[in-house]
Amino acid sequence: MVDLGRVETIIRDVAESAILPRFRNLKAGDVRTKTSPRDFVTIADLESERLLTRALTDLLPGSCVVGEESVAVDKSVLDLLKGEAPVWVIDPVDGTANFTDGNPNFGVMVALVQAGVTLAGWIHDPLGNRTAMAKRGEGAWMTGERLRVAETVPVGEMTGAFYSKRALARLAEAVKKRRCTGCAAFDYLGTLTGLSHFVLFTRLMPWDHAAGVLIHAEAGGFSLLADGRTYAPQPMEGVFIAACAEQAWTAVKDLVD
Repeated sequence: MVDLGRVETIIRDVAESAILPRFRNLKAGDVRTKTSPRDFVTIADLESERLLTRALTDLLPGSCVVGEESVAVDKSVLDLLKGEAPVWVIDPVDGTANFTDGNPNFGVMVALVQAGVTLAGWIHDPLGNRTAMAKRGEGAWMTGERLRVAETVPVGEMTGAFYSKRALARLAEAVKKRRCTGCAAFDYLGTLTGLSHFVLFTRLMPWDHAAGVLIHAEAGGFSLLADGRTYAPQPMEGVFIAACAEQAWTAVKDLVD
């Protein structure tokens, strides 16, 4: 295993050198689209992933990297998650559309995975200068304080993050308070700081969730896919719900079926 604080420092340093100087300062040619008009990649994404890849593999010899941008170029990179070597799963700028728009809800997500198990995770908020982190079995922490998920409340009093009101009409009718940031890093941070009782996702790429699922669990949360499967740090299909407790998860899930 690696030292949580050492990795936090690496992520923070990369954010300060590669991401923050470009926030609201992107030049012509610094942004392009990938699979859709709102699926952006910027020079900050590419430089952040390059620097994180070098620093993290140097920190843990024998490790490899599955990064969002490397997979965009070569999908076979995902096969590294099937091996036995430790894998750094990196989202170099989570919420790139927000970042491109000048919206401050963006972050960096890093997880350490081996043999299909997430061992550690980090969610860094560069502008807020805060990092949530967890090591499997050792709790979740931010700025030296232990993180705890929110207390359970009736579903009508919950605040949740979910993005498809049409497909989730019953849930949208029952849950009046929604906190959708357009950034998985910030949606997970909301569950760790008492702002949200649950998050629901249908796009399940490992760089968006490996870190968040572990940190949420170590903060006392409960999560499964709606069909009862356990989340695994690999591409998956389905509806994933992370809630403050099993009772809250069931209440949300019953509105999704």
